[in-house]
Amino acid sequence: MADYPQTLRELLAALRELPSIGPRSAERLVLFLMEERKGTKERLARALHAAGTRVHPCVRCGFYAEEDLCELCRDPARDPLLWCLVASPGDVLRIERASAFRGVYHVLGHRLSPLEGIGPEQLPTGPLLARIEREHPREIILALGTDAEGEATSLYLGELLKKTGPRISSLATGLPAGGGLEFADSVTLSYALAGRREI
Repeated sequence: MADYPQTLRELLAALRELPSIGPRSAERLVLFLMEERKGTKERLARALHAAGTRVHPCVRCGFYAEEDLCELCRDPARDPLLWCLVASPGDVLRIERASAFRGVYHVLGHRLSPLEGIGPEQLPTGPLLARIEREHPREIILALGTDAEGEATSLYLGELLKKTGPRISSLATGLPAGGGLEFADSVTLSYALAGRREI
């Protein structure tokens, strides 16, 4: 039985590691890339290489950056004492699209998830606590979602961070119960930020 050459089999396997890409989607992408004539392969290869070599976590907040500090941390118009704690860089963008937050962020990187083996000991709280000690924020808004993992992480961090001094709050109601920030529209996120409640 015929199969793709080894190089394409490796490309198929790499594409299948991406979220939401199954065997058929990977095959469609490979066939498209191999048959197209507009330079898409080359642009994609250059963009992937550039992203892999030039983009890294911001040394302050953990969002994507091409310099030591991301654009958000370098923005002098932002309130450096008002923080929003999120689970992922994607959450930063969701909140930014709501245009309701003018502080800075801290990307935790994980949420509590027993199914994935992430307990309190695996949460990367060290950099967060060190940053709090260094920068003395006035308030930290926990924006970790309303699903089980987000609520559990917020409860755990709320207790941990109460000892550090700043006001600790969480997003107001309006977010879908049991959902992450990726399911909320900008207006809902804007209201949730405006009506946040202290923990």
